[in-house]
Amino acid sequence: MGNTDNTVMLYSSQSEVVVNSLERDGICFSKQEYVIKKYEESAPIFVAVYGWFAIAAEKYLPKPKGAEYPYWAFRDLYSIEQSSDSRILRLCIPTDEAIFFDMYDWNKILRLQYIGETESDEKRFRQMLVGYGIRRESDIILTNFYPELKHQVQDSWQRLFRHHEKIKAGDTAGVESVQAGLWQLKQEWIV
Repeated sequence: MGNTDNTVMLYSSQSEVVVNSLERDGICFSKQEYVIKKYEESAPIFVAVYGWFAIAAEKYLPKPKGAEYPYWAFRDLYSIEQSSDSRILRLCIPTDEAIFFDMYDWNKILRLQYIGETESDEKRFRQMLVGYGIRRESDIILTNFYPELKHQVQDSWQRLFRHHEKIKAGDTAGVESVQAGLWQLKQEWIV
């Protein structure tokens, strides 16, 4: 991170369809329909959080024409989930083409959880839920019973981007595992 030429080396796991599209067209974009096809019965949760990300991330990096959802890339190879039908791409990406965040914050969003300012803030929030008799944080988002708490959780998700500028500048202090959202993949980035 933080190379003097303003690029960053990242890894991304992509299907053969994406790799073939890159080889054929030189560029590719992720679409909602691909996410629905990939995640099938779990698709509604992914569509909800990817849709939120697509709107929120545009404040940091506008989407190019043709992009709907992000591709995911990671600083560390061990952060990637590998599957038999995908290839790991090693990418050298201009830092201004990526939205950076802590993978563990993103995982909280995928679990529909609150992202606190601190661990004690998150613990306080979970204790408050116990007081309300709420057993699973995800129930706040997946039901219409807790509109005020739902708003509070969704507002907390803005903290996903709290490390973007410092990671972009090469400072990863306080970030457990760097993840990046990319609006597009370009063949020229593959090394």
